[in-house]
Amino acid sequence: MKKVHTTKIAIFRKKEIRKTIYQKEWWFVVNDIVKALTNTPNVKDYIRKIRIRDEELSKGWGQIVTPLSIDSAPGMGSN
Repeated sequence: MKKVHTTKIAIFRKKEIRKTIYQKEWWFVVNDIVKALTNTPNVKDYIRKIRIRDEELSKGWGQIVTPLSIDSAPGMGSN
């Protein structure tokens, strides 16, 4: 079965969030969502600190946040 990738940008609170359709489901970029919800200047550090504080979240991180290649707009990073 051929996998279909459709990449789009969603707008949430005037922030861009990258998303794609993968195996008939919408997948979102976690870093974009965290940035939109928190306005943190350093998303990677924010997520790292959340994982340190919440051991259960950290244990399941690989199941919750599955790496998936997604096209990025210029300046949006590669996450």
